Amino acid sequence: MEYRRLGASGLKVPALSFGTGTFGGSGPLFGPWGTSDETEARRLVDICLEAGVNLFDTADVYSDGASEAVLGAAIKGRRDQVLISTKTSLPMGDGPSDAGSSRSRLIKAVEDALRRLGTDYIDLLQLHAFDAGTPIDEVLSTLDVLVRDGKLRYVGVSNFSGWQLMKSLALADRHGWPRYVAHQVYYSLVGRDYEWELMPLGLDQGVGALVWSPLGWGRLTGKIRRGQPLPEGSRLHDTASFGPPVDDEQLYRIVDVIDAISKETGKTVPQIALNWLLQRPTVSSVIIGARNEEQLRQNLGAIGWSLTKEQVARLDAASEVTAPYPYSPYRRQEGFARLNPPAV
Repeated sequence: MEYRRLGASGLKVPALSFGTGTFGGSGPLFGPWGTSDETEARRLVDICLEAGVNLFDTADVYSDGASEAVLGAAIKGRRDQVLISTKTSLPMGDGPSDAGSSRSRLIKAVEDALRRLGTDYIDLLQLHAFDAGTPIDEVLSTLDVLVRDGKLRYVGVSNFSGWQLMKSLALADRHGWPRYVAHQVYYSLVGRDYEWELMPLGLDQGVGALVWSPLGWGRLTGKIRRGQPLPEGSRLHDTASFGPPVDDEQLYRIVDVIDAISKETGKTVPQIALNWLLQRPTVSSVIIGARNEEQLRQNLGAIGWSLTKEQVARLDAASEVTAPYPYSPYRRQEGFARLNPPAV
């Protein structure tokens, strides 16, 4: 396993990490993802650790805390072998204090997560979304207290816009509060919006990307191809509406190229899609998920080899879309390009 620094921090994380949204799965979103119980989860954790994957990502909102509880049970007795990443801020109930990143909410959310996980510290806590109703300095000063108390080791965010992240980093620097070292983002061959603003920001500010849904909500599993209907039993039947939409022709164009590269390399469609991400700037770790051992072992096959520059270029060309203003002029006009070279 390759290990990389998480952004500009000193924390080393595996190039592939494991997302536990399938643990204890329930509800309209997490049920179709998977329903691993403690026994199944322990087996998946075993396989991960054997492969050197020691970072496990979860969130309080995943199945109403069940994912954290199942993960805690699966790692019991080997806490020192793993890194735990969890997230908070999204609603955990209907009450006025059941969502967001206020001081009271964050303190309670961390205490609840520690209890469910069966640990006394969290390696990485990420805010699952920006809370526009809470002053940023209140959020950061609270995280500072939690870090100083030893309950958190590192902090990060997820699904922030560029200005939200940059303003937070500037305030952290001004007051000497902990900086966000990670940004958990959606990024895949069928969703490259991350590159337009957040990737250059990550490069400049030392914020590492933890990539979620690297297979585009199941669109790059190898089951969807031009002229073929979505197979029965595909989770996309139930979850497609939760994720960013993808134009059919764009998807087919990308899969056509992946299929050609698959014949050249002997690698599967998911392995190629994951390997492409592992070569992108700022990517510290790609979060893979699996409902069973077979899926996990296949995804682990994305490491230990590399696409050639020519193959990467073909995938880049097939997956490129027109960037919105003000990013598009940088690619079209020489003057803009000289002042603002692309991140990739």
